[in-house]
Amino acid sequence: MTADRWLYAWALGYAAIGAASVLVPLYALSLGADAFTVGLIAATGAFAGVPGALAWGRLASTTGRYRPFVLLSLGAAAGAFAVFPFVSSVWAVVVANAALLFAAAAAAPVLTLLAVADVPESGWDTRIGRLNEVQGYGWLAGLLAGTVWNAAVAGRVLDTLPAQRWFFGLSAAVTGLAFVLAWRWLPQPTVSIARFGRSTASIERLLRGSGHATRITPFGGLRSFWAIRRLHPRTLAERLTPALATYLGAIFLAFTGFAAFFGPLPAFLTDLGYGSTEVFVVFLASSAASAAFYARAGALATQYGARLVQLTALAARVLLFPAVALVALLPALPGFLALLVLFLVVGVTWAVVAVTATSIVTRLAPPAIRGDALGAYGALGGVATGAGSLLGGWLATSAGYTAAFVAAGGFVLAGAILAARQT
Repeated sequence: MTADRWLYAWALGYAAIGAASVLVPLYALSLGADAFTVGLIAATGAFAGVPGALAWGRLASTTGRYRPFVLLSLGAAAGAFAVFPFVSSVWAVVVANAALLFAAAAAAPVLTLLAVADVPESGWDTRIGRLNEVQGYGWLAGLLAGTVWNAAVAGRVLDTLPAQRWFFGLSAAVTGLAFVLAWRWLPQPTVSIARFGRSTASIERLLRGSGHATRITPFGGLRSFWAIRRLHPRTLAERLTPALATYLGAIFLAFTGFAAFFGPLPAFLTDLGYGSTEVFVVFLASSAASAAFYARAGALATQYGARLVQLTALAARVLLFPAVALVALLPALPGFLALLVLFLVVGVTWAVVAVTATSIVTRLAPPAIRGDALGAYGALGGVATGAGSLLGGWLATSAGYTAAFVAAGGFVLAGAILAARQT
């Protein structure tokens, strides 16, 4: 337990970042943002994380120092949180959010090394699983904290905008506390990035994820850095099989559809008249359902095959995404209950896709390029998340939410058809 203290310090800061994943778009909407800007916030956040991880990883390798980069990330995140309450421009929110997620993702490669410090290589997988699990549940705790804060304060003690600004201030304080605790508790890594990079089994474990809450943030810096680092495009292109190429294309289309749905979603819920509390509850329900269903998803994939289980989940999302738009036709309370049911199912389907996708990539890839294939999967997922968020926001603004959600389902359908042909 003592050895894990620094993990809880990081999870404390990551809880604030989890809450920000919903709070930032809601804050932008309070300042007058439209659906396109909300999608842009999601897209820039997705794109900012990868260069952050790559830059910090390169600097850590060059200097041979690791602890300072986690501390810099926590300090920068606290600074970004402190900026939000004083921002009144939507575009400043976009920039501040990109800076926040750059800082959060930048620590990714160093966190891995800290997790396996002073641990024999045979125990690395367990430590990676522990890191992923604590971080994932930190994210969930942040969503829960945001839900409770908005239920207790927003509209009761304070108006919505001041309540959001106070929560950003509290997030800055919590992340500052995480910085102090991490400064005291962070171990000194005994493993270099180069040495860990040679551990094929451990990196593949990291890319697949482990623990029930691992894949809530599927293409965050923790996995994206090692995915891209393992990717050798020339080697992959030379040995890429038609089946693997088709499946990677299917993944790109499906994840573009996922992001096209989730990108403008906070704006959609707000336009329906739901307050911050209800929006937090919807996202919390989806994330919690995912975390709770991972083990069952793995068991189903083992029993019925990853291909069939994944295609079922994708088919469900093809219907679920447009169905969310129909909630606008229902009265407030029945509509919100319908939303909760839909998003519980959306969360379950994500657990299935997350568990099965890496297994399918691993099975389709020849052994010589398995690492490159997993790297390509991580990289394509990250790009699709950014591109899909932009697309969904643009469609919602120019053609309406129904068009955006139908298009999202269409991308998922196209991905499912390709996946069905080659898996």
